[in-house]
Amino acid sequence: MSFLEHLEELRTRLFKCVIAYVIAFLLCWFWSRPILNFLLDPVRRFISGQGDVVFLEVTEPFFVYMKASALAAVFLAAPVLLHQIWGFVSPGLYRNEKSIAALFITFGTVFFVCGGAFGYYVAVPLSAQWLLGLGQDFKAALTLTATFQFLSRVILGMSVVFELPVVILFLARLGVVTPGGLMKYFRHAVVVIAIAAAVITPTGDALTMAVFAVPMIGLYLTGVAIAWIFGKKQAA
Repeated sequence: MSFLEHLEELRTRLFKCVIAYVIAFLLCWFWSRPILNFLLDPVRRFISGQGDVVFLEVTEPFFVYMKASALAAVFLAAPVLLHQIWGFVSPGLYRNEKSIAALFITFGTVFFVCGGAFGYYVAVPLSAQWLLGLGQDFKAALTLTATFQFLSRVILGMSVVFELPVVILFLARLGVVTPGGLMKYFRHAVVVIAIAAAVITPTGDALTMAVFAVPMIGLYLTGVAIAWIFGKKQAA
């Protein structure tokens, strides 16, 4: 394919991604109220006293409902988005390398959703309990926008972090990395993970950073195990 043909292929793939995402967004918009209440629950349960989540502007609820629908649509459309990404990348691979398409889409979707679930059920409650506990002597009045921004960053951040084993699987199938090489530089990987956790953590506290860093180390080791099982076998 020429350069212009690649651009045309990219445009087609992006158009399909947009269509899939818009359809998912419209479906989620009809359920935006229960979706937002569901998302806010891990924070609300730790607000002490008479405190609550409040809004300061007339348009604030509308925009937050939009953002909640957009966040849910990402997870709903994830299989289609991953399929389109793979469809754009796969023509540049050899026949034996294309065989990991099913693994890429399946593992990518599963780990992305699991990352969101981990963020919602573990990371957000732990961080909210710790941070709100520091202000238990005061009456909380959390703005709707700020609260949603906090929890959405944690959920999406964990979803992206949980794609680490999929990236390792992809590189292992291409022969770029090996399980032995990954374990050889494990200590270096821990340092890189700690730095990455500090960068992507939405707050500056050590607990939230640890909530990101510890699963990343576990996911790195999971990726090593997946690379050992599904990776490209070295010739004798």
